[in-house]
Amino acid sequence: MSIAIPFFQQTTGINLISFYAPMLFLTIGSGVSASLMSSVIVGTAGTIMTVLSLLIVDKVGRRAIFHIGGIQILVPQLIIGGIMAAKLGDHGTLSQGYSISVLILMCIYSIGFSLSWGPLAWLVTSEIFPLEIRSAGQSINVATSFLINFVFAQTFLTMLCHFKAAIFFFFAMWAVLMTGFIYVLVPETKDVPLEKMEKIWKEH
Repeated sequence: MSIAIPFFQQTTGINLISFYAPMLFLTIGSGVSASLMSSVIVGTAGTIMTVLSLLIVDKVGRRAIFHIGGIQILVPQLIIGGIMAAKLGDHGTLSQGYSISVLILMCIYSIGFSLSWGPLAWLVTSEIFPLEIRSAGQSINVATSFLINFVFAQTFLTMLCHFKAAIFFFFAMWAVLMTGFIYVLVPETKDVPLEKMEKIWKEH
C-alpha cells in the first residue's frame, strides 16, 4: 500500500497539469497570455476542491471519494485525447471552441484529482498502517511519491513527442487500474480508530 497508492497518485497524469499545462495550451493554439491564464484557472479549481475534500471525507468515506475522483479523472482524459487526436493532428491548432472545451475538461480533471487522489493518497496512507509500522510505511510512501514524480518529470516530454494525443489515453488506462485497485484491495477507514486498524485489515 505504501508503494502502490503513491505510485497510482502520480500515474493519474497530474504531471500534465502541474508541470506542462502552459506548454499544452500553447500546443493547441492558445497565445502565451491565454496559456498562463488557463493554467491559473486549472490550478485554482484544484485548490478549492482540495479544501472541499477535507471537509466531506469523514461524511462520504474514503473509498467513495476515490471512486468518484477516479471516474472524474478518467472521462476528461478520454475526451481530451479524442479531441486532440481528431482535431489537432501533428501540426494543427484547435479552434477557439475546442480550446475552451479542453480548458473546461482539464478543470474537471483537476477538480477530480484534487477531490480524491490528491489529498486522500496522503490521508489514507497515514491511517491504514498499524502503529508499530506507521513511520516506516509513511517514509516509503513519501520516497515512492518523489521517485515516481521525478521519473515522470524527466520522461514526460519524450513521452509526449512519441505518444502525442495518445498520452491522455495512456494516463486514462492508469485511472482505470487505480480505481479498480481501490475497489478490490483498499478497505474503508472512515470512523475507524487507529488502534483498531489492524483488525480492519484482518477482516478485509
